[in-house]
Amino acid sequence: MDVLLAIKAAILGIVEGLTEFLPISSTGHLIVAEDLIRFRLQSLEAFTIAIQAAAILAVCWEFRERLWRTAVDLGHDTKARNLTRNVLVAFVPAAVVGVLFKPMIEVVLFHPIPVATAWVVGGLIILVVERAHERRSYVERVATIDDLRWQDALKVGLAQCAALIPGTSRSGATIIGGLIFGLSRRAATEFSFFLAIPTMFGATAYSLYKARDKLRLEDAGVYAISSLFAFISALIAVRWLLRYIATHDFRAFAWYRIAFGGVIVLTAAFGWVDWSNKGD
Repeated sequence: MDVLLAIKAAILGIVEGLTEFLPISSTGHLIVAEDLIRFRLQSLEAFTIAIQAAAILAVCWEFRERLWRTAVDLGHDTKARNLTRNVLVAFVPAAVVGVLFKPMIEVVLFHPIPVATAWVVGGLIILVVERAHERRSYVERVATIDDLRWQDALKVGLAQCAALIPGTSRSGATIIGGLIFGLSRRAATEFSFFLAIPTMFGATAYSLYKARDKLRLEDAGVYAISSLFAFISALIAVRWLLRYIATHDFRAFAWYRIAFGGVIVLTAAFGWVDWSNKGD
């Protein structure tokens, strides 16, 4: 494998891992990063989703004890059954909408400028929600994920549908949606992590199946390098975020989204960067 290609694969893995669980959109960052470093694969869409699955493995590792306990106790423990039910209920809306509309969304919106626009809009939404949360406009009803009702899970699942728009952020949609619907900051964040497991593994399987004719054995090394770096960096990001939310809100991420998205839009508007260049 080409050394430069290996370096690019490692960079994309790090980008994916660091951004997957923060409310700043991993897909959006990957689209922009792939454009900047001119990363090209025949199965680019499948590659993007596959390394996201590697990041999800970091969540499985971090919460391995809870996942194992849930699986073992599923037949006789109420908490285990409720968590499983809630994750499945929340998973369904995005799965249905994704199958119906994702191909059209990919054609129209999987480009740097739409992504940057979604970053800015999402950042503004986070600021509005955090301001309302500060004024106690939302009543915090759900302290932990064990207190979650299926109705709450369904609302979060509907919020996750917004993440089909690249640049919106799956974690951002579910966490901020959770805050609006009465979840505590930690409950919303942890439920977002658990919901990511079936969502991203399902998206990976679906995308790999669709791109099966474009998959090549010689690309296996690229997938492996990106996945390794995605797993390691995602594990670091997950642990950091859980510590961060104990004493901080999400305003910093909002300003980051607005600044980063604004730079892309402005550089395109003034012709400083040709973000439409998709050539090899």
